[in-house]
Amino acid sequence: MRLSLRFIIPLLIVLAAFAYAVLPLVDNLTVRWFVRDLEIRASLIANTVQDPIRSLFRSGDHAGIRQVLMGIAQDERVYGVAYCPSSEATPIAAGTLPSPGRCADLESLSDPEGHIVTSPQGPLLVSVHPLGSLEVPDGNLILVHDMSFVSRRSQETRLYLFYLFVGLGVTVSLLTVIIAQLSWRGWVQGMRALLRGEGLLRPVNQRAAPEFQPLASDLRELIRDIESGRRPRNEDHLTWSPEALRTVLTHELRGQQVIVVSNREPYIHMRGRDGIEVRRPASGLVTALEPIMRTCSGTWIAHGSGSADRDVVDQHNRIGVPPDAPSYQLRRVWLTEEEEAGHYYGFSNEGLWPLCHIAHVRPTFRTADWEQYVHVNRIFARAVVEESQSNDPIVLVQDYHFALLPRMIRDALPNATIVTFWHIPWPNPEAFAICPWREQLLDGLLGSSILGFHTQFHCNNFVDTVDRQLEARVDRETFTVSYRSALTSVKRYPISIEWPPPAHLVEKSVAQCRADVRRRHGLPEDHTVGVGVDRFDYTKGIEERLRAVERLLELQPQWVGRFTFIQIAAPTRASIEEYDHYQLRVHALVDRVNARFGHARYPPIILLSDHHEPVSVYEYYRAAEVCVVSSLHDGMNLVAKEFVAARDDDRGVLVLSQFTGAARELPEAIIVNPYDADECAAALQAALEMPDREQRARMRLMRSLIGEFNVFRWAGRMLIDAAGMRRRSRLLDRLVTRDFPRGSQPPVDGLQ
Repeated sequence: MRLSLRFIIPLLIVLAAFAYAVLPLVDNLTVRWFVRDLEIRASLIANTVQDPIRSLFRSGDHAGIRQVLMGIAQDERVYGVAYCPSSEATPIAAGTLPSPGRCADLESLSDPEGHIVTSPQGPLLVSVHPLGSLEVPDGNLILVHDMSFVSRRSQETRLYLFYLFVGLGVTVSLLTVIIAQLSWRGWVQGMRALLRGEGLLRPVNQRAAPEFQPLASDLRELIRDIESGRRPRNEDHLTWSPEALRTVLTHELRGQQVIVVSNREPYIHMRGRDGIEVRRPASGLVTALEPIMRTCSGTWIAHGSGSADRDVVDQHNRIGVPPDAPSYQLRRVWLTEEEEAGHYYGFSNEGLWPLCHIAHVRPTFRTADWEQYVHVNRIFARAVVEESQSNDPIVLVQDYHFALLPRMIRDALPNATIVTFWHIPWPNPEAFAICPWREQLLDGLLGSSILGFHTQFHCNNFVDTVDRQLEARVDRETFTVSYRSALTSVKRYPISIEWPPPAHLVEKSVAQCRADVRRRHGLPEDHTVGVGVDRFDYTKGIEERLRAVERLLELQPQWVGRFTFIQIAAPTRASIEEYDHYQLRVHALVDRVNARFGHARYPPIILLSDHHEPVSVYEYYRAAEVCVVSSLHDGMNLVAKEFVAARDDDRGVLVLSQFTGAARELPEAIIVNPYDADECAAALQAALEMPDREQRARMRLMRSLIGEFNVFRWAGRMLIDAAGMRRRSRLLDRLVTRDFPRGSQPPVDGLQ
């Protein structure tokens, strides 16, 4: 008890001294809060009445000005209000003012520091707000606020703080006494046990009795599982960044190997005039995954398609990337022309791509293409096994090129955690039934531990398809599929982009980007520019967007010669006949529209049909007044998110197709039906005439969402779910091994 009192008395003295020091600071902070709030309130009043007052003053209606001011003076905290056309004039006033003389006398009472001014009438806050522009003000609006209420609030605050410190002192004192008593009892009991000889012969780290070891092991695992389970629930509060993702990998996966498999490689080495050039492909998948791999430091397995790809790899077909600062390994897989034609151009892009994108192109399925598709999936499965440093790696399988790969990896590495992400839409069961090898594709995908889609709608379609096509048990409450005695979790993971965008993409100012783009294309500085960025793909709605530009110029001829739409379209899949015809149609449409408005000084459409590096693409994003994304069917569409990320000036308008996954995340964009040319033209008109204030409000909301739901969050959520699945699987394996020894078979439902 004496020890407790020795601690409590100094503690109370410290609390009293602290309270004595804090109270003046609280008073000062309270006054500053009120001054700031009243200044904001005064600015709002000035902005609201400046137009009526300026109009009344110019018409000579002083009585009207006084009536407006009297309305303001009705507020209980407004002591008086006046309008001063100049410093030497007599103020037009309402209410009670501390100085009824010249305007200069009244304005001199204001304090630029925002402090309270003492006067015979009591404490006052005098705010002077110029009306009109700062360069040519149309007089000043002077608001005098009564600040007598501040002293009353300060007294109340002191009283509340006094009670707070008293209660805090009492609480801490009681806790101190209780803890001191318990600690003393614990020491006494420990000493008594020591004197009795207890604990001297038992090692500190002695294991539990053999009969309790399974229970203790399970309890320790349960505690670790609970501790780890808490972290994912708190991940929503993280600021997702490379560091946060690295922390998740460290805590959740404890440095486990991460392997990414995709058809497209993140860096392509090409032979050029000046030697070997390194290019970044125009791919949303690469845009999303490359920052993840720079953080994970794993291995990316992809098809080596560049003309100089073989020249730069080592004897194991690996190369460190990015080229300037390697942070992960790129393992290249080589395919023959026949394999690439059947797998990539044939089954993947003439079969699955149009099947999953409802874009009015008939899918084509050939047995020879299917055989190459199976063969190439086996090649990549062997590459995954070769790159695996353990029997349970984490494998991220990307997109429709590798629907069979999860099952092949599962057969070779049964303990692997396989996360498959399907980057394109998943069609309804009736549409998917067109595919002759639908059951094999579903069987392959269900080799995954987790199967991810962009939207819940695509998850629903996949589960419906499995329910219709396979003998599998579907749980629509947990969105899991039980197939071949294993569970696959079907989840929604909306993909995003790196945030903040890399500094080199936005280092050039918006003003400089605007000037450079317009100079490059021979456009005047004040010319209005729209931009579209896509691959030359019939699902991207390039024709529909250019027809919308044409319709805009028909309905709003004032934009002829004043507005130019720049379409960047990277060539892709040129060996597929449908893509070749599509490029010809787009070029013909551009020529026709430009010829139709040939009398204009500047062309309505500029088509750039070549590859552009990300730096160049971001330059166009930052230079344009409007960006149009008119996909006819899209899983997510990262161009929309890139445009928003590029606009750190909070300007620009996004016109977005309702058939993109991004439309569900960015409702602040102007959402359109790309098939309706009149609606798209009206959206362009609204975008071009949108006030800066509305642009800023919309863009800030979209940037905030992309900043929070960025690509690191996308990857982090998948990896957290994968880690949770690995923990549950290992715990079940231990329980099964313990409870069903000597080869006995557990019931299937117990594993599910």
